[in-house]
Amino acid sequence: MIILPAQIEGLTSRKDKTIKVTFGTQELSPNDAAQIFQLNQKFCYIAIKEETFQPDELDNIDSIKTDLETNKTPSQRLRGILYISYQQDSEGYKDFMTYYIGKMDKLCEHFKSKLDK
Repeated sequence: MIILPAQIEGLTSRKDKTIKVTFGTQELSPNDAAQIFQLNQKFCYIAIKEETFQPDELDNIDSIKTDLETNKTPSQRLRGILYISYQQDSEGYKDFMTYYIGKMDKLCEHFKSKLDK
């Protein structure tokens, strides 16, 4: 876990309704900078608070476990979930590959229907 004092320097709303948050920090130690650079382009969780975190809060934050620790990509996780779903109910599909392709096509169509024309 990395704890850095920082200031929010910018907020930008995006077309997909997400928000880009830009932080500015004081000069970082080489170790902190290395840890931050290792997280570049990786999905991670952040905690923001105006005052310093208390020890019990840090313990609570540090104890949070996510399935990001499995080192699987989001697509690998989805494929695994679909495989278990297929095992529990094949919905008439003869094999997993046709089930997978059918479900992925439905997901694609679902999200395509939400795009601006």
